Amino acid sequence: MTPPLRTVCALVAYDGTDFYGFQSQADVPTVQDALEQALDRFCHREGRIVGAGRTDRGVHASGQVIRACVRWKHAMADLERAWNAHLPPTIAVRRVREAPEGFHPRFDAISRMYRYFVWWQLAPKGFPPLRRSPLTDRFALLETRPLDVAAMNRAASYFLGVHDFATFGQAPQEGEGTERCVTAAFWRVEAPEASLPAPDSGRRLVFTIVANAFLRQMVRTIVGTLLAVGRGELPPEAVKRMLGARDRSEAAPPAPPQGLILERVVYPSTLDRWVHADIESKLLRNEKIE
Repeated sequence: MTPPLRTVCALVAYDGTDFYGFQSQADVPTVQDALEQALDRFCHREGRIVGAGRTDRGVHASGQVIRACVRWKHAMADLERAWNAHLPPTIAVRRVREAPEGFHPRFDAISRMYRYFVWWQLAPKGFPPLRRSPLTDRFALLETRPLDVAAMNRAASYFLGVHDFATFGQAPQEGEGTERCVTAAFWRVEAPEASLPAPDSGRRLVFTIVANAFLRQMVRTIVGTLLAVGRGELPPEAVKRMLGARDRSEAAPPAPPQGLILERVVYPSTLDRWVHADIESKLLRNEKIE
């Protein structure tokens, strides 16, 4: 007997270092292809997997939301276990459940939250700056120059609200608009991880940004510009001029991809609780999430 066709929703985390982004491309490894190939090893899939965000090459995710249509007669927990068993170690399906009728992970979303991580480590006086930070390089940008974090936050405040972000990114498809609404944009200085050696020798800077949607390379270009402000290369007020210019050449080069993580995709309240509730209750109980 043919198993029933079921539409499922999954929360997915991945280390994007070795992938050419989420979306499938010819002749290069992508997260979408890896997820589909894993499914195809143990069940019948119909159509392509759909993701909430098209993360770029080298960008990570802890809260990517995807939809897949599969023929499956067992419990969702069994599907989750089988899927993870066939995935590479750089991708994990955090939770699988049956999707409500008509659910679309991208079009139903009302906002996305990204975080960018910077490992800020100043060289002692008289010593050359570090060139590498082996314990953090895969998931953070190493910055060894002085930074004015207060100035970076002043500059970040200009991004709040509805603006045309043509200076800071490209529309996903030709002809699409470049106006976006940013509801949060700020830097926070965190204490270093206790597991890292010499924890007093560096700090972690985290940039959080939330918007209804993002242009290609928008977050990384914003981060690159804000770091230029922090180094004193630009005044904070330059951001306001850049937004008005709508000229890609006005912004600083994009920051490298390894510091960027798609952390959460937000949906209308009832749907959002449905997508995230099981994971968050596990976190509150400090349970291991596979």
